[in-house]
Amino acid sequence: MQPGEHEEVADVAQLPARLRHVYWIGGGSGAGKSTIARRLADRYGWRLYATDDVMRDHVGRTTPEQAPFLHEFIAMDMDERWVNRSPHVMLETFHWFRGEGFGLIVEDLLRLPREPCVVEGFRLLPHLVKPLLAASDHAVWLLPTPDFRQAAIRNRAVPGEGFVWKTSDPAKAGRNVAERDRMFTSLLQEETERLRLRAIEVDTTMTEDELAERVTTAFRLQPHAAES
Repeated sequence: MQPGEHEEVADVAQLPARLRHVYWIGGGSGAGKSTIARRLADRYGWRLYATDDVMRDHVGRTTPEQAPFLHEFIAMDMDERWVNRSPHVMLETFHWFRGEGFGLIVEDLLRLPREPCVVEGFRLLPHLVKPLLAASDHAVWLLPTPDFRQAAIRNRAVPGEGFVWKTSDPAKAGRNVAERDRMFTSLLQEETERLRLRAIEVDTTMTEDELAERVTTAFRLQPHAAES
């Protein structure tokens, strides 16, 4: 055993206890993760950590050796990223889907005060989150149906805005991203089932209030607690 190795292993073993105050909301794109996380943070007075907001910072904290898929992606132009590759290749090589930079999320959380915190984002892959859980009811994944995701995209879309419009073929780029994200959601469903983690299917019949209630129940929270 190398010097310091025992301490490193001990630290990893202590992570569930050190992150016991954290609630995790992962899931597919367009599933309502950000909305529900903000509602919980507002309702209970929790800290909100949105993984999308720290992407730029995390890119700057990695090297090509630490995150090869990320740095390969950075070197591509917009057509190489979104038009010229198949959705399957996009899925298999997308850095955040490969877990690159996840350790930086953990580092950030460990630096924050030990107070209730809700973490949200698609970067929260089930197999990476599970070893950090002191209790399985502190994590849930929101899985949008294709119809729900398409409705969410339509509601958010502004013609001429968004990264697909920076490509030579926005329509094809949009189809590629939609198919990639559909496959990613399927992988999340398979992984949560295999690891026996909680997942909620989000469809077009579910209201925001209903989804918030489902997540509150999954976390075993009191709906009226700390509301003021």
